[in-house]
Amino acid sequence: MIKLQQLRKEYRSGSHTTHALEEINLTIAKGEIFGIIGHSGAGKSTLLRSINLLERPTEGKVIVDGVDLTSLSTKRLQEQRRRIGMIFQHFNLLSSATVEENIAFPLRLAGTSKSAVKARVRELLNLVGLGEQGRKYPAQLSGGQKQRVGIARALATNPDVLLCDEATSALDPQTTNSILALLLDINSKLNITIVLITHEMHVIRSICDRVAVIHAGQIVEQGPVAEVFLKPRHGVTKQFIEQVADPVELDAAAADQTDAGTVIQINFLGETTYDPILSRAVQQTGVTFSILQGTISRMKNTPYGQLVVRLQGPAEAAEQTIVLLRESGLDVEVYNHGLV
Repeated sequence: MIKLQQLRKEYRSGSHTTHALEEINLTIAKGEIFGIIGHSGAGKSTLLRSINLLERPTEGKVIVDGVDLTSLSTKRLQEQRRRIGMIFQHFNLLSSATVEENIAFPLRLAGTSKSAVKARVRELLNLVGLGEQGRKYPAQLSGGQKQRVGIARALATNPDVLLCDEATSALDPQTTNSILALLLDINSKLNITIVLITHEMHVIRSICDRVAVIHAGQIVEQGPVAEVFLKPRHGVTKQFIEQVADPVELDAAAADQTDAGTVIQINFLGETTYDPILSRAVQQTGVTFSILQGTISRMKNTPYGQLVVRLQGPAEAAEQTIVLLRESGLDVEVYNHGLV
């Protein structure tokens, strides 16, 4: 488990002080994939690098598996950092070393025996899908392959935590998806805690369990990805969701139908996405409906859907339909009421 308590980071230049982080409080559970999303300059890189104290906070505590890293000596901190792997946006590979040598580098720094290094490197090459690439140099690899080497190197010392610093932002969409699939596989097989920062909501939606939104050095929203995605509260969060959400063209639809029915948006989450809840509700109340817009997608392993419909019938029957939908656990937003 990772706990960040009252974390604050300041940079001072002469009489000028920059507040990079302000009162950050986060708890990240063992084995989860936790995303931190924010615009450039929001403080997300500073926050990520505070977890392994590459950026030492001005105030606050960083506790990893019960150990307060901010209280450790330099030697003890170096030992604890071996339990925290890190991968980078631009790979940070040694250009004059082979793939095998890049992966072996942290093991050799730790004084691991040659036989153990060889066995571990071979294991990691297979894990990241580079079993035949060990003798190549970084210049001979694609961007996705380079990032796989970076992931293997970060896993070399069997860390409990993997930090991902914009790990996919330098990659094309197809390669990004393959790296995200690899991170999911690693998380599943090793139960390793993954903390990633990104400015892409697609990344958050694809693999994260929970997300924190950072803006101007502060956490402005956090929670399960599905909850934040479907019910964003902060303006910055809404901006990010617009990256991946299909726009709901309600203005014209609602305006045109004001006197012809009740326009509602229904949010489905989990297995209820595929249940005929709306059909059952209208059968009970006698209203009819027409679909104005609908989408079904997934967030990590969770299906979700959004459906915009116009209910046609007496206002009382439409209201009862809405009650039944909400009693079935659906989130319903009413855009206008009308009467046929």
